[in-house]
Amino acid sequence: MGRILSRKRWRGQLVSTEYHYRSRVSSLLRSEVRVVGSLFHWDTCWRTVPFSVPTNSSSAISSRTRPWPKFMNWARMDSCYAAASFKEKQSENKDTDVWNMAEAGGDHELFGLMKQRFLSFKNHKYMKELEHFQALSKAQYPKFMVIACADSRVCPSNILGFQPGEAFMIRNIANLVPLMKNGPSECNAALEFAVTTLEVENILVIGHSSCAGIENLMKIQEDVESSFINKWVTNGNVAKLRTKAATAHLSFAQQCRFCEKESINQSLLNMLSYPWIEDKVRSGLLSLHGGYYNFSSCTFEKWTLDFNGCTVNEESSSYAIKEQEFWS
Repeated sequence: MGRILSRKRWRGQLVSTEYHYRSRVSSLLRSEVRVVGSLFHWDTCWRTVPFSVPTNSSSAISSRTRPWPKFMNWARMDSCYAAASFKEKQSENKDTDVWNMAEAGGDHELFGLMKQRFLSFKNHKYMKELEHFQALSKAQYPKFMVIACADSRVCPSNILGFQPGEAFMIRNIANLVPLMKNGPSECNAALEFAVTTLEVENILVIGHSSCAGIENLMKIQEDVESSFINKWVTNGNVAKLRTKAATAHLSFAQQCRFCEKESINQSLLNMLSYPWIEDKVRSGLLSLHGGYYNFSSCTFEKWTLDFNGCTVNEESSSYAIKEQEFWS
């Protein structure tokens, strides 16, 4: 009689253990059930794990098991576990920006984070400014064109707070603008669209500290075999020559810092080689600005090209700037 009662207790503990396990899985994945609910029912497809039950008898009590349904998709199951893991981490860090992409553990978490950011934008920005976004869906009237570096640490919308519809943007390595005579590129195509179609009133070229593109420009040797990167950054050769002439006594790091700013001014000057830009600048309908973001100290320098002090010709060119500001 005692042995029967003991066996009943063990069976009760087994059922209790199974129930606890199923409750844990169900709790972990409850937030994702709606996504996969049409594929299977959690109550009839929980994972079966043999539980060993201590016993004095030679025959152990076998665990109660249920087979997986034939239509169970293991890939989707893994996806659900990853999504649930993301939601647990998100609950630990209420602000999704605290848990950034560098901490993500795989594609599921990367795109899970991206999805949450999109939904946050939709719920807290788009829906609250629905009328504004509906108007933007019909046309755009940006005041600015921004040419910035493709560096992942430099995002004009974050740094300067540009909102949707405010700035037409293009990003490339080292934020360079080639001369018109160098031929077509995605940069001058964007310039043409911004100036002639969108009729922007300001063009802002933004450079930044620790720019790898400028460092590459400063290191290039003329006899080195060209790559796509090398060919592109040579659009800043004039800035490199100016830098070498003015900073021969400085360290290489200081020369790069000087060239980061000098290349911005050279890009502003290069824009005057496009007749439809020069005409608008001359008539006062368009202004050309430079900006420099130091992400180590989080400071920003802004200035405007003084058209009256600029000369552009085949032999030589010079520039002047005005309205300098330093934001810190």
